[in-house]
Amino acid sequence: MKIIEKYFPDLTELQISQFSQLEELYKDWNVQINVVSRKDIDELYLRHVLHSLGIAKVIQFKPATKVMDVGTGGGFPGIPLAILFPETRFHLVDSIGKKIKVVDGVIEGLGLTNVKTTHGRVEDVKDTYDFIVSRAVAQMETFVRWNKGKIAKKQNHDLKNGILYLKGGDLTEELKKYTSATIYNIPDYFEEDFFETKKVVHLALKF
Repeated sequence: MKIIEKYFPDLTELQISQFSQLEELYKDWNVQINVVSRKDIDELYLRHVLHSLGIAKVIQFKPATKVMDVGTGGGFPGIPLAILFPETRFHLVDSIGKKIKVVDGVIEGLGLTNVKTTHGRVEDVKDTYDFIVSRAVAQMETFVRWNKGKIAKKQNHDLKNGILYLKGGDLTEELKKYTSATIYNIPDYFEEDFFETKKVVHLALKF
């Protein structure tokens, strides 16, 4: 938990309480349904929570912003972002029912009121969003295809509406056709070795 406060020193008492509860909630759920590997559960705050919050170093979501987390898995990056931005509306989507069950349990345990979930395929979601976030669930080309037509046209941020994607490694080949993509290197914000090759990719989608 200290690692979260190190990089986000202005948290409210409620946010500190909610972030502090994450470890116990995930450990309890993980006994029933394994959504986080044993190695990762011991480093939950570094590998999952802080990694998710890399997006918050690239953009500060404004109140009433609509964000969809595609392939949320155990709730990352959506749940940490929902704690940090309580006035932003988050929609967490995953095609695997047991993962959404865990996410629902964590949301309930934290008392989050700005998050809804869907067990299903993102292609079947009919709404539009200011931003779509995710953690490396597919190659960018596939991910763009899944989310076609789901980005809202009205802009409310300096950063254009689009995809904010947490990815690692060399993305040269994968982003070759996306010349407008902007890459933010997470080591510019977090000093831990774990983030050495981690990035946030912003891709503004044309309409």
